Amino acid sequence: MGNEDCVFCQIIDKKISSDIIFEDNDVFAFKDINPQAPSHILIVPKKHIPRLSQVEKKDEAVLGKMITIANNIAKENHFEEKGFRLTLNEGKDAGQTIFHIHLHLLAGRRLMWPPG
Repeated sequence: MGNEDCVFCQIIDKKISSDIIFEDNDVFAFKDINPQAPSHILIVPKKHIPRLSQVEKKDEAVLGKMITIANNIAKENHFEEKGFRLTLNEGKDAGQTIFHIHLHLLAGRRLMWPPG
């Protein structure tokens, strides 16, 4: 399921410590170590999928689950009161630096548009 060279797979396997926010059989959520907002949480599938463009039909359920978990985390932390952002990056030009798909949950400050 995982990839030994992937830092997120190592975090999921608890070979690298993280501040875990949520975990079940399919999804793992933890605080980003380089936060871009006061609250910056990464939601990742436990299955190693390097890029958004490599998502297959069989992955639809886990991606939907990632969004549901992000919404639950946002509600638990009252992020919806002022707003929050969910972001998925595809490829280097979009800012993807770790090639294991991950959903960014950003909150706690005004987020400008357009981004970056």
